[in-house]
Amino acid sequence: MRLDILDEIFEAGSGHPGGSLSCADLLACLFSTRVDPRALLEDRLERNHIILSKGHAAPALYAALAAVGAIPRDELHTLRQLGTRLQGHPDRTRLPAVEMSTGSLGQGLSTGCGLAWEMSRRQVQGRTFVVLGDGELDEGQIWEAVAFAGATHLANLVAVIDANGIQNDGPVEQILDLRPYPAKLAAFGWRTKEIDGHNHDEILEALDWSESGKDAPSAIVAHTIKGRGVSFMEGRPEWHSHGLTPEQLALATREVSSR
Repeated sequence: MRLDILDEIFEAGSGHPGGSLSCADLLACLFSTRVDPRALLEDRLERNHIILSKGHAAPALYAALAAVGAIPRDELHTLRQLGTRLQGHPDRTRLPAVEMSTGSLGQGLSTGCGLAWEMSRRQVQGRTFVVLGDGELDEGQIWEAVAFAGATHLANLVAVIDANGIQNDGPVEQILDLRPYPAKLAAFGWRTKEIDGHNHDEILEALDWSESGKDAPSAIVAHTIKGRGVSFMEGRPEWHSHGLTPEQLALATREVSSR
């Protein structure tokens, strides 16, 4: 997936490599274990749903969809091209496998609440997983959704926070430091768990844990590294949104391939 992410952004000439690489392991585990690829094209409530609220990480979402066979892998080369289904931010009207058109940060958790609420009301099986960025937590709408989910005991809602510590304008502590996240979420009635967001065993264990909740929503705070796998991107705010030169692509490809 990381190699696909790099190729997508290189061919497009623009994109968001830092946050795409940081959430790649989270999406890999979610899509490989929590959804049936065939069901992604079925517009039905009774199944698991995955919303990428941090829509700028669309290259990672498309790489995950290709990895599980929900879209042709060759289509990844069309990222951001005129008329493509793979827009710079996920577009449900173009790509049915996308659960929600995202990119305006802060909205995904509210939609996740709506899905989880309706699933609970109809007593249908399944959970709604919402992948959020930690910079995205600055949005007030996130906390309205957090309050609603806690107050209504939406046990079938799972927030997965890609806590890479960096947002578009710099480190989160320099913009609006909302840490520690678990304590704040717990105050709203959420179950919380902190993990290494690049350790697949921890991610899968946390997903299992999230499904054991019976009377409260669950939040997985996944500590990740912006630009994971590429030395000149890791922990660098300028790689939030950035294209790659041929030389940078070659170096990044070598580093990712050698892990």
